[in-house]
Amino acid sequence: MIGRPLDGEAAPFYAGYIALVKGDEPVAALEAQRDEVLALAARISEEGSLGRYAEGKWNIRQVLSHVTDTERVFGFRALWFGRGFGGELDGFDQHVSVTGAEAERVSWAELVEEFRVVREGTIQLFRHMPEAGWRRSGVASGAAVSVRALAFITAGHAAHHLGILRERYLK
Repeated sequence: MIGRPLDGEAAPFYAGYIALVKGDEPVAALEAQRDEVLALAARISEEGSLGRYAEGKWNIRQVLSHVTDTERVFGFRALWFGRGFGGELDGFDQHVSVTGAEAERVSWAELVEEFRVVREGTIQLFRHMPEAGWRRSGVASGAAVSVRALAFITAGHAAHHLGILRERYLK
């Protein structure tokens, strides 16, 4: 059993994401969430995926692109620290990423498939993480974070945005 991260394994900012993940097994949470995201995405049309809940807010395509890109970043951090590499990793500006992705030019179906493929890679990364890797940590965005916390943060970040989609976009 992997177990939940302890206090101090991630910056306090991430506590809210970690709290959104049920249970002690992050791989199981990531697998269940993959299916949840895909089921929700299947209810959204190509045209609907361009919808925003308010002026100036991201559209649904941008939200999913953001979730996918952020998962890539968290996965890279987990790989880097889990394999024992040292050194501090830079921060990640979500606004630069969303703007640079130009999600509106990619079909909704392709963005959903991209999420699925990235999530499968994330699941495999964590499923095959050696025991010693789970105990490792490093510094990213100026704060210490453990590999275990990164697994929970990945699922929690997606859960956060799923909640926003349900509450603000798909009501």
